[in-house]
This record gives sequence, structure tokens and C-alpha cells, in this order.
Amino acid sequence: MPRPTSFIVPSLILAATLAAPAAQAGKLYRWTDRNGVTHYGDRAPSDATAAATGAAEVKVIPYRSEPGSIARLRVQQDGDRYLAWADNSLAGPIEVRLDFNHSNNIIGSPLLPASATLDPRASAVVSVLSAQDPSRGGDFELSMRSVPGDPRARPQNADYLLPLRQPQFRIDQGYGGHFSHSEPEHRYAVDFAADIGTPVLAAREGTVMQVESDFDKAGLNLEKFGDRANFVRILHDDGSMALYAHLKADDGVMVRVGQRVRAGQQIGLSGNTGFSTGPHLHFAVQVNRGMRLESIPFRMTGPQGPLRLTGGSR
Repeated sequence: MPRPTSFIVPSLILAATLAAPAAQAGKLYRWTDRNGVTHYGDRAPSDATAAATGAAEVKVIPYRSEPGSIARLRVQQDGDRYLAWADNSLAGPIEVRLDFNHSNNIIGSPLLPASATLDPRASAVVSVLSAQDPSRGGDFELSMRSVPGDPRARPQNADYLLPLRQPQFRIDQGYGGHFSHSEPEHRYAVDFAADIGTPVLAAREGTVMQVESDFDKAGLNLEKFGDRANFVRILHDDGSMALYAHLKADDGVMVRVGQRVRAGQQIGLSGNTGFSTGPHLHFAVQVNRGMRLESIPFRMTGPQGPLRLTGGSR
């Protein structure tokens, strides 16, 4: 039987979708001690440390990190095998799929690719990895994709409120708009014209599942901006999810992950972030159809009654 250390994990690769990930703001701390040596850390020095080293004024250096995946892949050694864990970072269910990028004498149980559905903030072992031939070593490299939503969800027929508080409204791009609503994820999305700072309202009751609030750029470079925008994702009780995207930079998100919101409650401010031609609110109702996110048609009522959600193109 080979020693466990003979199983080498060269790297762990995470793949994510737009709906995934939320950029995070961070802080770095810098101070100088009595000897003139500059120190950096992810937290400010304690009072005891400051007194012992003669730390001068502590300066805070803010920074922004790129979005992380909505799930984290962990590999835990357990004797002569490895447990491949998935950790759900969202306040709503997700589905993950684990696969080998490379495998030498390593097999998974269940066999890879393997999928699992995780409850909000939950962790689960997706597969147990071990040597096919215990008489020799091996190595492997893993990748994991993650999609928000429970593939077992069955959306109900529901009425949605207009997600903006403004005297008049205009739909710039409706169902199937050729500019950016041709993919399944956004085919039944609606782009409402809205000045930056227009109050965004929850169109239906639910739980805030995911937010992105740290992006401040916009443009038509699909590769650069296609998977980036400030947004709020709200999970409904039937498992469907509403996406409110292109929210204002800095203060455009006004709710927190895990918060319960009622229909008509303000959740943010419209903006112009991500892949966008100008200020607007992108609204879609989405479901997970088994490792793929799809938008679905919905009914929405405005001040003058039901809205016509087709047509229009930005």
C-alpha cells in the first residue's frame, strides 16, 4: 500500500459563472516600528504589539479582489484516500459538478464527473478519491463548476411588481433582445431604462441569496465586462430566483445576504455597471435546469396594468 503522500494534488481549479461570484473589498494595514521597519498585515497591530514595537500611525490601504466562486472546493486527506468537499458560500441552494482535469491511477466514488446539490451555506463530500491500483501511487487535478439554484425547483405561476420606483418607465430590451438577451440565461430578461440612482424594488417576496456590490466599471467589451456587474439575486419560496443587475457602484446594494425582503421593498439603486450601453436595470427570473441557468417568462404588473415584455433592443 503506497503512502498517502504519494498522491499529489498539483492544483485545484474553480470555474464560476456570472451568477456566481461576488467581489470582495479588503483592507491591508501598514505601520512602521521604532527601528524604521515597515510592516504590512491583514489586521491592525494589537495594542500590546504596538506598544512593544513602537508602531507609528497605522495606515489602512483598501483594495478590491476579483470575484470568488459561489462554491469552494476543498480536498481533505483521510488515510489513503481524499475527500473532495464543496462549500456553498451563498444564502441559497447551489448545484456543483466535480470532474478530473487530470487523473493518474485515481478514481472517484461516485465516479467523476459527479454532481451534488448543497443547501444554503452547507458543505458536502462530492466524491471520495482513492487509488485504482493500491500497489502504486498516483496524482490528480480537479475542477469544479457551480450554478446557483436547486435543479429540483418547480417555479409557480406568480405576479411580479414593477422593480423600479419612478413616474414613468420604458423597456429598452425585452424577451429575446438581440443585443444581450439571446442566451438561455437572459432570453426572458427585461432591461428597464432608469437613471442612475433610481430606487430598485423587490418584485416579489424572497430571501437575498447573493449580492455583488464592489464593481464600478461599465463598457461593451464582452470579455472584460460580460460576467461582471453589481447585482442582487433573490431566492423565492418556489426555488426560482430574481436577478436585479447593473446596480449603482458603491451604494447600489441596500440589502444583505440572508435578509428576507417583501415585495415592493427597496433593495438598491439602479446604475450602469458591467456589460452595458447605458444606465438601466436588468431584471430576470431564473432557474437551475441541471448545471445550467435559464431564464423563464414571467408576468409583471405596472401602474397601468400588465406589461408587454417582448420587443425592444438596446
